[in-house]
Amino acid sequence: MTGVDWPSGFERTPERDRSPNRSFEVSLHDAIEDLAAEMDRLDADEWRLSTALDHQSQNPNYPYANQPEPDDPGVALRWTMDGGQYAVACDAHTRVRDNLRTVGLYIREKRKMETRPVETGESEFANARLPPGDQEDTVVAGGGGEPAHEVLEVGADAADDVVEAAFRAKAKEVHPDQGGSRAEWQRLQEAREVMLDE
Repeated sequence: MTGVDWPSGFERTPERDRSPNRSFEVSLHDAIEDLAAEMDRLDADEWRLSTALDHQSQNPNYPYANQPEPDDPGVALRWTMDGGQYAVACDAHTRVRDNLRTVGLYIREKRKMETRPVETGESEFANARLPPGDQEDTVVAGGGGEPAHEVLEVGADAADDVVEAAFRAKAKEVHPDQGGSRAEWQRLQEAREVMLDE
């Protein structure tokens, strides 16, 4: 098995803090297929998936089947788009497939936000953009990019009924009819959709 090409400057989750996923169940192959579809929809010029699993030489974004879970379950995704280089990574879960699915859901959520007619001043993917190649490979801060569970202020593995209750409670605060902003309301709705997706 190989090592994950983890982007420098991205923090790692300590092994003791990694948790099993309880939000969705997906095969490794399906998680990659869904990610590939998202990258196509995003119109990425090219993309590269890195895990600690052995990947196929003919199809390098796909690990070989039936491998044991590696010691490092992290997943890093790099891509180019519109002349920029981007990267996201996740190692919060104990299995590669769950970290991969989390990355795919993040890309889908950001892509959907990018298509909304809301003006934010910069791309939804600004926080994933890497500096030009002649600079150190660090994360450029900016943009929102808050995970769905943090928007709803619930655990990453929260049950559907907990997600719904958190959504209803926060909806009372941010609904436009109650003086909240449309952007915050939309952000809350999208977070709920992501959390209940699977």
